[in-house]
Amino acid sequence: MTSYEPPRDPDAGPVYDVVVLAGGAARRLGGADKPGVRVGGRALLDRVLAACADAGTTVVVADPRPTARPVIWAREDPPGGGPLAALDAGLRHTTARYVLVLSADLPFLQEGTARLLLTVLRTGGADGVLLTDADGRDQPLVAAYRTPSLRHELASLTKEHGALTGLPLRRLTAALDLTRVPDPVASFDCDTWDDIATARARIREHGHVLDEWISAVKDELGIDLDVDTGVLLDLARDAAHGVARPAAPLTTFLVGYAAAQAGGGPEAVAEASRKAAALAVRWAEEADGKTDAAPDGASDNRPDAG
Repeated sequence: MTSYEPPRDPDAGPVYDVVVLAGGAARRLGGADKPGVRVGGRALLDRVLAACADAGTTVVVADPRPTARPVIWAREDPPGGGPLAALDAGLRHTTARYVLVLSADLPFLQEGTARLLLTVLRTGGADGVLLTDADGRDQPLVAAYRTPSLRHELASLTKEHGALTGLPLRRLTAALDLTRVPDPVASFDCDTWDDIATARARIREHGHVLDEWISAVKDELGIDLDVDTGVLLDLARDAAHGVARPAAPLTTFLVGYAAAQAGGGPEAVAEASRKAAALAVRWAEEADGKTDAAPDGASDNRPDAG
């Protein structure tokens, strides 16, 4: 086993593809459509897809369904043939040197986790990098692999057994040199309804609820925009305190409209927010009489000073 060393550049990463396995039977959920179960208002599958939006090719191995962004659909033959058969079917649509292999039930997977896995893989010599959960168990479906290594081992298993149908995933991972990265949050998966309840409760905690809500709204509206929510919150606070409480939502709406008129994008939002925030400060200063005060306490003899 290769030891884990923190990457020198956590933001760097190679071009990669993604294979999401989403065609399981979900027996512990009573056969429910697990990829479609909503956590924080978003389907579990959509949450996973959002964490790897910059992939070159995204393949979902399952029957087609509506998703928040376009994907390539694949299916193992026969359907329900197990994770190795599903992985092989998905890999047939990939071309990148590196591939993220993910399950469709990871409510807390983030872009940063995907970048970390890929960076550790790129800077090390292992065949793959996977997360371990809170109990130290390997999670091979939250992992990045060298695509040629997967293809080679899958071909070997096919030759040995005649087919991949029904073979457990450990037959593949046991033959690979893997680096382990502990992450009990990103590796958390939803196998039971208790797991779903835990995930739904966590995202409504104070430290998570705002980011989760913003992400859900952007998905629902089809907006792919990374903005500084702190700036918008400061603007809303200034408008509420300096003008009137209803000014906060109305001002943020107008900022969004102005940013759209200016072509959209984070820069347009930041510029509109800056102008509105400066106006809110001036408004509050006028209300306090600060802008009419003459230097050194002298009276202001301007015609409109009274």
